[in-house]
Amino acid sequence: MRRRRTRIPPAPLPQRQGVDPVRVRLPAEGAWATVREHLVERLTGAGDGVVDSMFDAGLVVGADGRAVAADAPYAPGAFVWFHRDLPDEAPVPFPLEVVHRDEHIVVADKPHFLATTPRGSHVAETALARLRRELGIPELTAAHRLDRLTAGLVLFTVRPEDRGAYQTLFRDRRVRKEYEAVAPHDPGLALPRTVRSRIVKERGVLTAREVAGEPNAVSRVELVEHRAAGAGGGLARYRLVPGTGQTHQLRVHMTALGVPILGDPLYPEVTAPVPAGDYRRPLQLLARALEFTDPVTGEEHRFRSGRELAAWASYDRWAAGTCDGPTDGQ
Repeated sequence: MRRRRTRIPPAPLPQRQGVDPVRVRLPAEGAWATVREHLVERLTGAGDGVVDSMFDAGLVVGADGRAVAADAPYAPGAFVWFHRDLPDEAPVPFPLEVVHRDEHIVVADKPHFLATTPRGSHVAETALARLRRELGIPELTAAHRLDRLTAGLVLFTVRPEDRGAYQTLFRDRRVRKEYEAVAPHDPGLALPRTVRSRIVKERGVLTAREVAGEPNAVSRVELVEHRAAGAGGGLARYRLVPGTGQTHQLRVHMTALGVPILGDPLYPEVTAPVPAGDYRRPLQLLARALEFTDPVTGEEHRFRSGRELAAWASYDRWAAGTCDGPTDGQ
């Protein structure tokens, strides 16, 4: 017998700086006597007294938008909403370009260092929150994600009723994605080639790794052009076409081939974290193209990023960390 899906009520709180309120569904089972007891246990990382201060200020609300009292009885399956204090974020000082916009989708050309969606310490300074504010589309949602350090094209959906159709495109691998990377040139590396391996990414571990077993990651690697050794030489520009979507797949495969992507802080070795606001030497990986048949309109879409990878445009400036905002990835 198929379990009935619980209908999620609309958020009773407005967005704040393009960021949705936090929604919590109270678990069906538990020994909590009140809503407060559950939130204190659930939000242990928020700090002492934070949950109590939220209740005291009437910031925790139910589906009707009314404040939930601290002593309100626990109700399994109920929803509550609240806004967390936004973290202090260093503004990412690079433009987020809109490549295409219609009544169903927005395609944006994301700069390096800008997260796609709110997560962890990156909340208001994300592509999604920025676009919601700048375009005035509060219901905008990302159909897929790019790593924060990767620049390039991201697809967003405008209407909630269309969201599933576009997300299914990516789930079913019916979107052709093409990336570009700058990495060392190895004259002994036979290209083009298709790399197949099994990649695992464990929760809480920064890096993914290849292991023995049935391949779950497939990448096509092609050499576009290379430069002779010298100042900024010994480098190549590669076209990367992923056939699957494992975490850090392209970065892992390029490292396995012996040509790790320039500016990668995780592969082949994890480097020390850079201070917030340090935007020097961005990862030289760009989501160059997206192609797909629109599941709502039937239109054939072909989008290309207008950015240029900085290490290829001016290696010396990239290596010295002196690229300014407009040229860091455009």
